[in-house]
Amino acid sequence: MIPVCRLEDLPEGESVRIATTPPVAVFRTEGGELYAIDDTCAHQDASLSEGWLEGCLVECPLHAAAFDLRTGEPTCLPARRPVRTHRVTVEDGVVHVHLEAQEGTAA
Repeated sequence: MIPVCRLEDLPEGESVRIATTPPVAVFRTEGGELYAIDDTCAHQDASLSEGWLEGCLVECPLHAAAFDLRTGEPTCLPARRPVRTHRVTVEDGVVHVHLEAQEGTAA
């Protein structure tokens, strides 16, 4: 479990990038939901935390591939592969990310 920031420091409609390996982007939607995905676009090396958030979708700033924050699945080309999702919790007002293990590794 990795502390990210205080909930009050992540406004609705914004994101924050955490420098894990690989980097992870944490999003707070306009509705207040929290999601975390691997920060690097599956199509090409671009930071999804710098993309555009609309509902539960984030659009990559490089080639406009979009990903569903709930599943990590791409919703349009040019991306064809999903990005990993991670569980997010809030404890005592602090946002935490629970990193999911990569295939073939232990968490």
